[in-house]
Amino acid sequence: MQDTVQSEAASELLQRIRDRSFKVGVIGLGYVGIPLALAALRAGFEVLGFDINPERVAGLNRGRTGLKHIGGSELEAAVAAGTFSATDDLARLGEPDGLVICVPTPLTRHRDPDLSFIVTTVEAIGRRLRRGQIIILESTTYPGTTEEVVKPILERSGLSGGRDFYLAYSPEREDPGNPHFETASIPKVVGGDGADALRIAEALYGAFVVKTVAVSSTAAAEAVKLTENIFRSVNIALVNELKLIYAAMGIDIWEVVEAAKTKPFGFMPFYPGPGLGGHCIPIDPFYLSWKAREYDIPARFIELAGEINTAMPRIVVEKLAQALDERSGRGLNGARILVIGAAYKKNVDDMRESPSLRLMELMEERGATVDYHDPHVPVIPRTREHAALAGRRSVDLRDGSVATYDAVLIATDHDDVDYNGLVRGARLIVDTRNVCERNGLRADHVVKA
Repeated sequence: MQDTVQSEAASELLQRIRDRSFKVGVIGLGYVGIPLALAALRAGFEVLGFDINPERVAGLNRGRTGLKHIGGSELEAAVAAGTFSATDDLARLGEPDGLVICVPTPLTRHRDPDLSFIVTTVEAIGRRLRRGQIIILESTTYPGTTEEVVKPILERSGLSGGRDFYLAYSPEREDPGNPHFETASIPKVVGGDGADALRIAEALYGAFVVKTVAVSSTAAAEAVKLTENIFRSVNIALVNELKLIYAAMGIDIWEVVEAAKTKPFGFMPFYPGPGLGGHCIPIDPFYLSWKAREYDIPARFIELAGEINTAMPRIVVEKLAQALDERSGRGLNGARILVIGAAYKKNVDDMRESPSLRLMELMEERGATVDYHDPHVPVIPRTREHAALAGRRSVDLRDGSVATYDAVLIATDHDDVDYNGLVRGARLIVDTRNVCERNGLRADHVVKA
């Protein structure tokens, strides 16, 4: 933390943080915004949440988080106590002392950064910006966004960053459904636009997270998040490629990884899968590869990892078609397929960038009829890339129903699925998560993919 504070306004904000009269505004009440708001509430802050979805706002004001992995009891208590409320009225953006932006940062169809949610949000803030506020961006983006995009928009108000208002960047590090970590127990990286902004942002996050980690600039903080996700993307791509190589040699990649991870140093286990999911790993690396082109530097590892990971759904579908052909003499055309798991990871209802959606589309393009079962996702929501699947409902796994399908494709390994029943009842199972073997369920009709 910086040693000196240069302005009276910064000193006042720091005092308000200390005495908890600082009002926190959270913009974007989803998988990042809700946990952040709850962490701030636990620390004694009043929170005003903003979201453009009126249905979500109404639910939140009744104490409903809208997230299956986060119960509503805490939120209900905060609503009853008057310490939390949600609104879709952006005219109220001037009320909080600090605004934390937690909006999506997707890619365009050409894999270029789509900053439209950030830009629209910051423009709305700029119209209500007042002296003494701090604005903190948490959305994952390329290095330079806070300084080159956010700050100029805010300064159109006639106020100056570092003098009239403060600006910082702190990357979100949420892992939905992870029972071991929550917002408060994950260290928070913070970069500020100047010493005062850094000190205020550190003090705010330091009030409700276990540790803050200051870096020299907002760009460095932006780079931290991309580095974390690129690390995962590249290593997942590596193990996906190894899976294909070892399969050709008759070697089980899952066995190899389990044995390799017994080494107490120099190895970190990553696991293959049907494709990348979630809002971070499938998207964030391309933010840096796009930015790198500005400096005429090719991002070879990032692009290659993206190619490998993006190809995995097609490879899985090809493996399924081959298994069908070998066991029943038919391919996918006319086959009935049951997909287990629509969420991108187990035990949550998070559908962002789920590979299951792409798998379903690919199978249907080849003439299959596809149903899905997911205890966490009763209905597939509307998504930008897979609009045709919106409204499709999870089927019940009633006695005998599994046997009516030509094959079962396990895409997500939720814990609350009866895998014993699947193995007993299915004609063919293609397991992309190794969940059957992990449960001791080995059978000739279970194929790893």
